[in-house]
Order: sequence, then structure tokens, then C-alpha cells
Amino acid sequence: MKSALITGANKGIGFETARQLLQKEYHVYLGSRDLRNGLKAVEKLKTEGLINVELVQFDVTDSESVKAARAEIGKKTNVLDVLINNAAISGGFANQSAINADVSFYKAVYETNVFGVVRVTQAFIDLLQKSDQPRIVMVSSGMGSLTLNSDPTWQWYNAKGAVYQSSKSALNMYTINLAYELRDTPFKVNAISPGFIKTDFNENRGTGKVEDAAPRIIKYAMIGDDGPTGKFFAEDANSEMSEIPW
Repeated sequence: MKSALITGANKGIGFETARQLLQKEYHVYLGSRDLRNGLKAVEKLKTEGLINVELVQFDVTDSESVKAARAEIGKKTNVLDVLINNAAISGGFANQSAINADVSFYKAVYETNVFGVVRVTQAFIDLLQKSDQPRIVMVSSGMGSLTLNSDPTWQWYNAKGAVYQSSKSALNMYTINLAYELRDTPFKVNAISPGFIKTDFNENRGTGKVEDAAPRIIKYAMIGDDGPTGKFFAEDANSEMSEIPW
């Protein structure tokens, strides 16, 4: 049975991704910063008959917490097949001005969206290297695309937010570099924009459903050996996943 670790998986897209991976007979380590919420999420999945799930409580912004999670999972398995870096924060939808947003605001968002991804990836890379088909999926956003956000004809051109958007742009560059360093290995490393999904992350303003977002992530968590690496994908007008510009 293949295994997957999903960060920030106690709710929203992360939770639904965990559910659908469990349905595909993966063993899922459900990452959650909050113990109570994580326990509730695991219990809900188990009541649905999805029993191959374990809670791993840790905070991606805390190096010691990440190290403890690595040690905990390492006691249970020598191999990790999939890492889905899903945990992220928006920072709220106010004060995201490039002129007025304080540097402390950037630091807070980057701690989760960028540095947290680096911490987790580096902590678990050794377990992933022992997999025959290691996969890393970065849950990014089209809002981090420099190309799209500089195009006045893009549908979301006017939806600017310097703090959140730049954090996803930084995540995208980390993805490119990670994929490059792992280019001659079995790894597949890709960034995915799951879409504008209705969750509390965006104050339920999204238009899509988590049930539709999860398969977009899972596709690249399960991508074959002939699949892409070092690419950025989102759903196109034909409801197909296609490459989008960085």
C-alpha cells in the first residue's frame, strides 16, 4: 500500500484530498496543526470506512514540530510515496497592498506558504527517496503566476494581493529548483492550482467544490513515470488539467 503525507489536511481541499486518496487505497498521514481538529477529521474519515489514516499533529512554521513529525512517521514506515504540501494561509484580504503592507505581514504568510514547504520537504525527502515512484505536489495558485498576473486580459487580473501572491510565486520558484535538482531521479515534482474553491480559506467566496479540486491534486500525486515534472498546472476551459505559465 502506497503512503502519502498531506499537510493542512484537517479541512477544506486537504481533507477532501485525503478522503479521495484513501478511497484509492493509499495510507494517509493527515497533517494538522490543531490536535482537536485533526482528531475530528480522522474520526470522520474512519466513520466512512476509510481506516488507513493516521493523524500527525505538527506546525509547518515550527522546525522542531516538523522534525518531531518526521520522527513519528519514521517509526511507522521507512518509505513515503507522496508528499502534498497543502498547508497555506491567505493572510486575509485586507492590507495586501504592495505600498502599505508591513514586512511583518509578509513574514507571517511566508512562514507557512514558503518556509513551511521547505521545512517539510527537506525533512521528509529521505523517506521519499526510498520510494520507487516518489511524488511531490505543491498546492499553489494561479495567483502566483507572474505571466498571468501581468496580463490585463486575464480574468483575475484585477484581483491583486501582494503578500499572498508573492508567496505563491516564491513557492513556484522553489518547485522549479526542486524539480531541477531531482531531474535525474524517479521523482515527479509539480505545482498545481486547484482552482477558486469555496472554503473558509477564502471566506467561502470560491465558486468551485472541494470534491472537484482534490482530483486535480491527486492526478499529479499518482502521475506515471512518463509524466511531467517541474511544471505548473490548472484546469482549463475544457475542464482538463493543462500547463499554465509561471
